[in-house]
Amino acid sequence: MNILNDLRQPAKSIFIALQIAALLFLVACSGDHHEDLTSYINDVKARKQGRIKGLPEIKPYESFTYDPSSLRDPFSPLIEENKKQAAVMDNGLRPDSNRKLEALEQFPLDSLVFVGNLERNGKRWALIAAPDDTVYRVQPGNHLGQNFGEILSISETTLVIKEIIPNGTGGWIDRKVSLQLTE
Repeated sequence: MNILNDLRQPAKSIFIALQIAALLFLVACSGDHHEDLTSYINDVKARKQGRIKGLPEIKPYESFTYDPSSLRDPFSPLIEENKKQAAVMDNGLRPDSNRKLEALEQFPLDSLVFVGNLERNGKRWALIAAPDDTVYRVQPGNHLGQNFGEILSISETTLVIKEIIPNGTGGWIDRKVSLQLTE
């Protein structure tokens, strides 16, 4: 029995030492060591409180009754528009259907990239990269794009093109577009 008592004595003293250490730890943590946090909280509580704005006034819904007898049909075009379109319908402008298509006319204009230009003896060419990974050399008068585009001029940074596009009423109109040099 003495042997068991001798073994229990060190375990009992270790247990008592752990209890004392835990008690000291709790006492150390319970002190007011957070003065900066406490002062911040007091500062926030001391600030002047703002007011929340009230809800905006809601306007009542005003209904509209459509009376088709006094108004025009919204789905029919205006008569003046029809006259303008008829005048534009046959303005004599149309693409040349007898001309042989050039290589760059198989690609949409937005898929072509102006990558550079060359000049020799006062004559300037533009370098155009196409989606087929080929770089083409073009000059004013050449055609490109799928809207019958013809190159009007080439500068160091811009390629000016005139396209002939349908106007929606059976006629044709022309528009100028440009390609900018990409860096």
